[in-house]
Amino acid sequence: MSIILSLETSSDVCSVALHQNEDLRAEFNLHISKAHSKSLASIVDEILTHSNEDKKAIDAVAISKGPGSYTGLRIGTSFAKGLCYGLDIPLISINTLVAMAHKTNKFNEQKALLCPMIDARRMEVYSLVADYSLKIIQETQATIVDESSFSSLLDTHKIWFFGNGADKCESILGKHKNAVFIKKIVCTAKSIGEIAIEKYKNANFEDLADFEPFYVKDFIAGKPKTLI
Repeated sequence: MSIILSLETSSDVCSVALHQNEDLRAEFNLHISKAHSKSLASIVDEILTHSNEDKKAIDAVAISKGPGSYTGLRIGTSFAKGLCYGLDIPLISINTLVAMAHKTNKFNEQKALLCPMIDARRMEVYSLVADYSLKIIQETQATIVDESSFSSLLDTHKIWFFGNGADKCESILGKHKNAVFIKKIVCTAKSIGEIAIEKYKNANFEDLADFEPFYVKDFIAGKPKTLI
């Protein structure tokens, strides 16, 4: 029997879930922007309380490793590492885009290709492409979307685009007959936990000392505005 605490902090959603083996024990999703630093610890405590579990019962912590919000990923990673060090338990990381594809694939009766997108700057997104068996066709990458993006795949496959990066791409890619845009798909801790269960069984853990979130690109801080 394994109890896995899962955290998702890569987007505006602050999400926590608790799984016991394959069964979801509890889930909490807070849809408030920039709430991670203030709310993550209290949400974890609340979920454990409602599940009648002590922190010492947790066998592993799973996190969304990115890509996504730089600040959100740092908060989630720091919190998860603290728990793992304190409880002497392993850390499991899941690609945020893979978790989004896993979630959306549950209603993919058309066997379409899956393209989760996370918003970056301007017309840039972080994306990957997977088939209906969740085999990765295009690895995670930063893409500046234009009319030729994904054209070779769209010519022969129906592709579902979703995630907070897909909305701004619909006006460019939506003209293609094989492009389908699915609304309101966000990564949640529930999806992270569902994938983490298999990793836990296979002892596929991260090195706590060396683990860093998957940013795709280095963080570049903006220049502060001149105060007048």
